[in-house]
Amino acid sequence: MRSNKTAPTSIDEYIAAFPQDVQAILEKIRETIRNAAPGAEEKISYQLPTFTQKGNLVHFGAFKNHIGFYPASTGIEKFKKELSVYQSAKGSVQFPYGMPIPYSLIGRIVKFRVRENLEREKAKGKKK
Repeated sequence: MRSNKTAPTSIDEYIAAFPQDVQAILEKIRETIRNAAPGAEEKISYQLPTFTQKGNLVHFGAFKNHIGFYPASTGIEKFKKELSVYQSAKGSVQFPYGMPIPYSLIGRIVKFRVRENLEREKAKGKKK
């Protein structure tokens, strides 16, 4: 679906390669993640927009018929009931273009992932 076939080096570059309507969705997801994880860093990983904070938080990306969101298996499991209306796998969920994107749910999942990563980091520190 991307019009540019070279691998993106930034999230801005990634988003710019899509049609306007998809760009708007990707920018709103990016903004939602930034608001939920203000301390997170942005990068491209696996050729997808990625946010990290004490490890990977989430990846997201645009595809032909959906937006893919990758909050790790724990993020999917924790919000399994709310995500049940979407096609999902162990660590991913698909938000079809024909349905409203659940931005508030994305925000809650990201906040959960931040807490999870920070707690894991804290537990590592206690073991030493």
